[in-house]
Amino acid sequence: MSSSPTSSVLTRRVGAVLEITLNRPEVLNAIDESVHAGLAEALGEAADPAFRAVVLTGAGRGFCVGQDLRDFGAAAEGVGEHVRTRFNRHVLALRALEKPVLAVVNGPAAGAGLALALACDLRIASDAASFVPGFVGIGLVPDTGGTWFAARFLGTARAFEWLVSNRALAATEALDWGLVSEVVPAGELAVRSAEFAARLASLPTRAVWETKRLLEAAASASLPDQLELEAEVQEELAHTRDFVEGVGAFVEKREPRFSGS
Repeated sequence: MSSSPTSSVLTRRVGAVLEITLNRPEVLNAIDESVHAGLAEALGEAADPAFRAVVLTGAGRGFCVGQDLRDFGAAAEGVGEHVRTRFNRHVLALRALEKPVLAVVNGPAAGAGLALALACDLRIASDAASFVPGFVGIGLVPDTGGTWFAARFLGTARAFEWLVSNRALAATEALDWGLVSEVVPAGELAVRSAEFAARLASLPTRAVWETKRLLEAAASASLPDQLELEAEVQEELAHTRDFVEGVGAFVEKREPRFSGS
């Protein structure tokens, strides 16, 4: 973790938490080639088992407003390949992390930036945050997994209405819709998000990851298949140190001290 203050993506270790900060505040952290490269590197770093939770946030007053259109230009050629090789790899890397990932939405999240926030496991928002689909406003469809996550979280009808209306959701509306876990005053976001991330890092990491994996499988599995997968995972986790610690703490009536192993 040797990010320079001038890097487009910063990383910082706080205990067992890796903080990843998109760092182009002058353009609300719009994504250019430097952000793509930095984010890919940071997510690779996040896979280290030493990190038991990951935070994704933005510098300054924005989370991320998606593709920097000035960097992308007006050329239509190769847009699909650009999405596949850049944006999609970030989503897949986020979902593959075997630990909880928290998006700290400090300001506007729009377009692909919104999709990256939705790709995280949990979201906490500042009361100054907003959530904007963005794509229809420039004659495109949501990408970076935006349709997949929105449909899952909201249902097809509400997701469709929101995505095609291009309406900005305030943080309180996003909370009402279930897109974020909580909303806090902007001045309290740093402290609250640090507490949230530390709590995630204290959990039995393998059990958290396997819960994420099971929920993803449940979307397309039959009930018998899902029951079998749950049983298989349970058998594996029953042989972990965290299971032994959890049972011991329960019997001894104390807080468990999970190690993530």
